[in-house]
Amino acid sequence: MIIAMPSAEMVLVFMAAALALNLTPGPDMLYVTARSVSDGRAAGVVSAFGIAAGTLVHITALALGLAALLAAVPLAYDVVRIAGAIYLVVIGLQLILRPRRAGTVAPLEKSRLGVIFAQAVVTNVLNPKVALFFLAFLPQFVDPAAGAPVPQIVFLGLLFDIQGTLVNVAVALLASRGTAWLRASERRVTLLQRLTGLLFVALGARLAGSTR
Repeated sequence: MIIAMPSAEMVLVFMAAALALNLTPGPDMLYVTARSVSDGRAAGVVSAFGIAAGTLVHITALALGLAALLAAVPLAYDVVRIAGAIYLVVIGLQLILRPRRAGTVAPLEKSRLGVIFAQAVVTNVLNPKVALFFLAFLPQFVDPAAGAPVPQIVFLGLLFDIQGTLVNVAVALLASRGTAWLRASERRVTLLQRLTGLLFVALGARLAGSTR
């Protein structure tokens, strides 16, 4: 059985367009940056992979037709959007209210990184704009002559996810390295946590006030 795939030329055009989009700062990149600045390199990288996992959920939903449901049913879209906004605000408040920690910052425990990964996944999954973006973007690069569209959409979605993850990991490394000196001070660490929390609250408010 031959699986339908777009042509090499179409893939190259898609990757160029995807790179331009992945390099454009958006909520996912801001999330990774905020985690890197607040909690360090490991947290930023883990957040990047959490977002990648969330993107896989959106790709699967698109293949199953769930993204089209969000586009067709305003109530479903609004429920997911409000849930995502509330979740971001809760994460932000947790950071704002987090107790101060020692000036010499120890590496985060694995369980903590697991929580950060899960938060990144849920944050991405509960953003219906990601689902609608894939619904609008990926089908443009499907080659009807190549065969069934769903395998092509999944293939292109995976390429987009891999590329976006590489970009977000680079952002995490750069952001954490640029702010390493800030995390060496207890007072500065506390300030970074508060600012990161405010950023998450702002992202939640932005999502809550967004339209399709």
